[in-house]
Amino acid sequence: MTATITSIAHYLPPDVYTNEYFEKYLDTSNEWIVTRTGISERRFAKSGGTSDLIVPAAEECIAKRGISKDEIDCVIVATVTPDHFFPSTAALVQHKLGLKNAWGFDLSAACSGFIFAISTASGLVKSGVAKKVLLCGADKMSSILNFEDRNQAILFGDGAGVCLIEASNDDNYGMLDQVLHIDGMGTPFLHMVAGGSAKPSTIETVQNKEHYIVQDGKNVFKYAVVGMADVSLEIMKRNNLKSEDVNWLVPHQANLRIISATAERMGIDPAQVMINIHKYGNTTAATIPICISEWLQDGKIKKGDNLVLSSFGAGFTWGSVYLKWNMND
Repeated sequence: MTATITSIAHYLPPDVYTNEYFEKYLDTSNEWIVTRTGISERRFAKSGGTSDLIVPAAEECIAKRGISKDEIDCVIVATVTPDHFFPSTAALVQHKLGLKNAWGFDLSAACSGFIFAISTASGLVKSGVAKKVLLCGADKMSSILNFEDRNQAILFGDGAGVCLIEASNDDNYGMLDQVLHIDGMGTPFLHMVAGGSAKPSTIETVQNKEHYIVQDGKNVFKYAVVGMADVSLEIMKRNNLKSEDVNWLVPHQANLRIISATAERMGIDPAQVMINIHKYGNTTAATIPICISEWLQDGKIKKGDNLVLSSFGAGFTWGSVYLKWNMND
């Protein structure tokens, strides 16, 4: 038995922030941002939490599938910006959607969150523990951004991608393989100093701005370029995939240069790489499902297409998934 995506949708806040927005108060420029990141604009939610980004995408995803909400028996939310430490954002999503028969949990793997979560959801379905998993990749990155730091303020955006994971009616389709890694040595290069049990919130941690992202961009870039490319090549070799066999590379949207380097190492035609970073920036756990949802919406993904999903994030976390698409539209 394999597990597969049977429906997918996404949601992005309506408020668009172009690079010119940051030019007004930071020492930066549109040219500088585009050249180094590939980002032209992003979306920020003015209110609400991550669960509020998820709900509209989830409603659309369920409606597209044409099933009752009572059939959903598990909710997984991949995020590093939960509404609260507890209860889980999955519990809030379950309540807001009225999923009476679902249990669930949050999964924290930063930018690799969706990769880790789809592998987890697949395992639950294949084992029979769950039949219909509502898998949500979402982050409200604006809630943890230091908007006075030009090196991080420009990079991220808010958004959500939601899909349903169910058993495939054909074992040749769906989630066919995954390669997942973590290495805590990467912690100093990308983390949040305060707010957890190691350094609880105090007046001093707030005054010292220790509840924002801390990022060593150069080191993250160095490891990400290698990590994403290596894991993508590994998944290809494990499944005897040549570059021409890969219909779509679905990379995490962190930096256009990282995406391009990964595609080049894989020998993938740039036309076969899903890229929307210019429109949304880095939405962390939401980037990959948003890409798939958009491409499917535009009729670009066909049944039988080979998709290689690939990501790298804080932790460090990195991984790749081989998915053979089996939806007709």
